[in-house]
Amino acid sequence: MAKETKVEAFEKLYARLEETVGKLEAGGLALDDAIALYEEGMTLARQCQERLDEAELKITKLKESFALITERANGRQINDEIAEYEYVAEDDHVDGADDPFT
Repeated sequence: MAKETKVEAFEKLYARLEETVGKLEAGGLALDDAIALYEEGMTLARQCQERLDEAELKITKLKESFALITERANGRQINDEIAEYEYVAEDDHVDGADDPFT
């Protein structure tokens, strides 16, 4: 059985980051304590950024899949090339010449 790692919610991570920044901004810390808090803050900031990147990727994939559904509903498939047709004006047609329908 694979070991599951608990992923902390973005909101909780961000709240902890704000708390850490607040302590650093308040000052009055010993150098070692300030460095430890700074390190914790950087770790929290990285984790927050990872959650935001994951959310952005998920939204991008959802938008792309929705676009596929929309295009299929409109009768088109992705990567279908629209055929290029040559436009022939009615004036260019010679009466009865090679036209099996006249």
